[in-house]
Amino acid sequence: MNVNLENSWARSSATRLLGIDLPIVLAPFGGLSNTRLTAAVSEAGGLGSYGLFGYGPDRISQVARELALATSKPFALNLWLPLGAGEDPGTNGDGFDECLDTLRPYFDELGIALPQRPAVWFPSFDDQITAALDARPAVLSFVFGVPSAPVLDAARSRGILTVGTATTVDEAVALDAAGLDAIVATGMEAGGHRVSFLASPEDSLVGTFALVPQIVDAVSVPVIAAGGIADGRGLAAAIALGAGAAVIGSAFLATEQSAAAPVYRAALRGEEAGHTVLTRALSGRLARGIPNRITRDLDASGRIAAFPVQNWVTGRFRPTAAERGIDDLMSLWAGQGSPLIRHDDALALIDEVMRVADTILRPGTRARGA
Repeated sequence: MNVNLENSWARSSATRLLGIDLPIVLAPFGGLSNTRLTAAVSEAGGLGSYGLFGYGPDRISQVARELALATSKPFALNLWLPLGAGEDPGTNGDGFDECLDTLRPYFDELGIALPQRPAVWFPSFDDQITAALDARPAVLSFVFGVPSAPVLDAARSRGILTVGTATTVDEAVALDAAGLDAIVATGMEAGGHRVSFLASPEDSLVGTFALVPQIVDAVSVPVIAAGGIADGRGLAAAIALGAGAAVIGSAFLATEQSAAAPVYRAALRGEEAGHTVLTRALSGRLARGIPNRITRDLDASGRIAAFPVQNWVTGRFRPTAAERGIDDLMSLWAGQGSPLIRHDDALALIDEVMRVADTILRPGTRARGA
């Protein structure tokens, strides 16, 4: 990688803030993060991220210890913020039996008994944030809202940087006003869940390269671009529009270092990866992924429970489907940049992204924010 990291476009407000060498951030995969890929990205000079959705405090502490042993470089831990009363088991309890009835054929197909209603859908956020703060990662990133002032104060007192995620300019302004250190501008092209919190996700579908410069103009902190970025051209475009770094998700998920099952990695390179859809079928929340039998069946039926019921119930059979290589019964989250995937190795991907971006950006001047 022949890029001058001391005096180049690669040295941005975001890289300086985060203490990283390369303007590349690994997407935090909820349920698919692993130490190996997170540490590899950090060791290469980017910011490795690890998604903690569904993790209890003991597991969060264990992950942080494993990452600290695997890399001495900065890494981020990512948490979902609670989003409204709908995440209380009592609120959505009436839909549980109906959800089981709708999803029964998939349990039967896999030979799995129907689950009993859980006492809680996932660990409490208070327990999660306590463990994450105690772990003292370089960065805590958040989706689905604005962290509270006490959380931000606690992070600041421990020297932990905070990063929020916005799907609209209004969300970015709210994050900036709250005092977060950086903002991820995530466009509708991004794979996985749409993390909107001020309006419905259906009303927050702004494309990455329309969203990034608007957020750059509206906030006072570094902006990180996300959504549909899978190669050096995408990184260069993000930098040219004022972002200080870019999040890469699907292209990393397709590498052999990721925790994705082989059948998932194959799907990311398949024909359907060029036809991603927005669906609530697997979790009850809007998310972008590769269409398969279960998304088509459930979207057509209209019988999709609200989050977290739908997410919890499908989560009882999705791991088994992954283990058996049945991609028709999995959540295949993927962004619109998936057809650009070329690399099986995460380090080769980073080298190529930086080489191509450098070829594009070296002759020019840096845009505002870069």
